[in-house]
Amino acid sequence: MKIIDKLLPIKNIDYPIEKLYEKDKILFLDIETTGFTAKNSNLYLIGCAYFHDNAWNLKQWFCENPEDEQDILHSFLDFLNSYEFIIHFNGNNFDIPYLAGKADQYHILCPLSDLQGLDLYRRISPFKFFLKLPNCKQKTLESFLEIERDDQFNGGELIQKYHEYLLNPDDNLRELLLLHNAEDMEGMIQLLPLLSYADLFTDTITVKKVQANYYKDFYNQMHQELVMKLSFESPLPKAISYYTNGCYFTGDKKEGSLKVPLYDEEMKYYYSNYQDYYYLPEEDIAIHKSVASYVDKEFRKQATAATCYTRKKATYLPQWELLFTPFFKRDYKSKNFFFELTEDFKTKRSAFSKYAEHILQMMAISR
Repeated sequence: MKIIDKLLPIKNIDYPIEKLYEKDKILFLDIETTGFTAKNSNLYLIGCAYFHDNAWNLKQWFCENPEDEQDILHSFLDFLNSYEFIIHFNGNNFDIPYLAGKADQYHILCPLSDLQGLDLYRRISPFKFFLKLPNCKQKTLESFLEIERDDQFNGGELIQKYHEYLLNPDDNLRELLLLHNAEDMEGMIQLLPLLSYADLFTDTITVKKVQANYYKDFYNQMHQELVMKLSFESPLPKAISYYTNGCYFTGDKKEGSLKVPLYDEEMKYYYSNYQDYYYLPEEDIAIHKSVASYVDKEFRKQATAATCYTRKKATYLPQWELLFTPFFKRDYKSKNFFFELTEDFKTKRSAFSKYAEHILQMMAISR
């Protein structure tokens, strides 16, 4: 067994890591193996990164031969006792179950599954389309943030390199194996600012300013939109933009904007208890039976769910769930919901913040 300790060339990470946990109790984890299952393959390298003495440190346990497996596992788990929070990349699916499987083989107690932690892959992957990424592999995310690597291999390709090392222990081969793992660890730390994009959908969004704006579309038609200027708790590491369902988001560092279409038109409010209403075809509205009883029977009929409405000309904003009530629709079968932009609503900054969060949630699940 060989244990390597060294400093990582990482200075400042532009993400408040304390949001996750106490900095000196966090351990980054990545392993290298010769296969996918603990029962049928070998664990040959465990890598950990941690913050100590005001610097990022790397610790690696390397198997000089397969017989070292149990020793590196014991040594790693002893080291783990000083930490309470684990950060990994897809470790919920691979690293943690694999290490637990190896520990079980050697009848070693493994506390990994009991620790709090964060899987960077799981946290970021739901927003792949929002970030316009082809996939959420670690190297893809590193390329998005323009993080460069010296290592040119993937984990699968290094299996053969490890087999070559076992046949002919060579310092250069070992350094190549260690480099891949070290850059995985370094990359994970450098990917932390990506969490700021995930935070857009979980943290409170502050709307600093709201204004209406007019613009002309491609066909020179005039339209109106609501523009909300935003501020974020965590800075975005790279400027992004996203458009869907008529809404446009831009964000850079700690500021952003949302543009939402405004509709000046007549819409319908549907009453739910249509059994209590009559529909007046000539007026094209429904009125309660307590009032409609004075209307000649010739000019009224029992309202249905589709005809039990009143009409209102106003300025409306779209919503994708029933966030604000009363809600309006263009017609009964429409799946699009709207709410009125009232004078009272315009005075409530907290309502606009809630609305901005609602739009971002919609964007997060759109394709």
